[in-house]
Amino acid sequence: MADINYAQFTDKMKKTTEVLGTQFDSVRAGRANAAVLDQIRVDYYGTPTPINQIAAIATPDPRSLAITPWDGSVLRQIEKAIQESDLGINPQNDGKVIRLVFPQLTEERRKELIKLVKKYAEESKVAIRNIRRDAMEFYKGQKKKSEITEDDLKDIEKDMQKFTDDYIKEIETIADKKEKELLAI
Repeated sequence: MADINYAQFTDKMKKTTEVLGTQFDSVRAGRANAAVLDQIRVDYYGTPTPINQIAAIATPDPRSLAITPWDGSVLRQIEKAIQESDLGINPQNDGKVIRLVFPQLTEERRKELIKLVKKYAEESKVAIRNIRRDAMEFYKGQKKKSEITEDDLKDIEKDMQKFTDDYIKEIETIADKKEKELLAI
């Protein structure tokens, strides 16, 4: 068999699962966690900027976050960005600091968050399958150019399917863990 390097495809699959983990961090689970703000962008002098790059974020108690912008003129934009996000929390602005108080999750909100977790997981699975498809197109192109043999292609197909199955299983494990976390709170 030819010397086949799968790194370019397995790296993409690994990154997909890492992105999913980041998305799950932004799904709040009842406790105050600054990661819920990671997906929110603020229009800062015409540039969409993450909140943590324009403000200090503190956790004064387990159920709240305090956002103190370094530039006071951006306070309204931060408040507006939080209101327009799907965070489900109304920011309290005292003119210097924005406070986010995380209420106990209602059963309805838990179900919404679980749906969001399932949606993110499904999008990641589709991304993994697309990476497998791209890999197979790449290797079929190599076969056409006679760079690899028919047997090599069959082995590659088996290997790519195994990588795909492994990463999809990992995605399901991560999603199940996040669902249990949401139900436990």
